[in-house]
Amino acid sequence: MKSLLCHKTFVSLVLWVGVSLQPAMAQTARTPSPEGATVRISNIEDKATLPATFLVKFEVTGMEVAPAGDKTPNSGHHHLFIDLEALVGIDKPLPATDKIIHFGAGQTEAEITLPPGNHTLQLMFADANHVAFNPIVMSKQIDITVVEKVEEPAKQ
Repeated sequence: MKSLLCHKTFVSLVLWVGVSLQPAMAQTARTPSPEGATVRISNIEDKATLPATFLVKFEVTGMEVAPAGDKTPNSGHHHLFIDLEALVGIDKPLPATDKIIHFGAGQTEAEITLPPGNHTLQLMFADANHVAFNPIVMSKQIDITVVEKVEEPAKQ
């Protein structure tokens, strides 16, 4: 009987610790970003018309690019949002989805392929753990139109 009581007490303790730690595990402390840090898509203008496959160049100022997991102060890596309607849970690591593309190897550009139509692009710089900096370091959202083939200007 004593052994059964000890087992129940142990199981209760494990469950209590697990439930108590859930809120702490669900959130990750956001890393401070330096004052004036910015990020932008450097090679595409708002309202651009692009072919289905195109290059996106990422630029950050006031911080350094480092691979995910590298905890060097004032460093992080890029995340590209494609057609993302709303960003939720900025205190948690960003999920990798078809709308949130991670560049955790420290990439500063990427070739992207999108179907024809209207799309939005936005860039976020995040810390070693894929969590948004505080304050957030994010570009303005740009609108693009993807077409099957971009028409070349007529040669004179």
